[in-house]
Amino acid sequence: MVSSRYEIDGLRAAAIASQALGFILIMTLETCLGDAARPWQGATLALMLLAACWVALMRRYRRNKQRRAMAERVRRAQEDDE
Repeated sequence: MVSSRYEIDGLRAAAIASQALGFILIMTLETCLGDAARPWQGATLALMLLAACWVALMRRYRRNKQRRAMAERVRRAQEDDE
């Protein structure tokens, strides 16, 4: 499947949104709570890292799924040629 140059990648959008929201939340916590925000900022950072790992895992899963489908198409095409 050929994707358009301007097509929105859902995983990329999720990654950007989660990182942006995380940084905004970290800055907001610092502004509102001062030094008391440290544990909450750590938890926010941990959630940001978890989201990034999830996006990377999903991207890898989709890429491997596409590779398996392409290999199957090639195998079937070779069988048809014989």
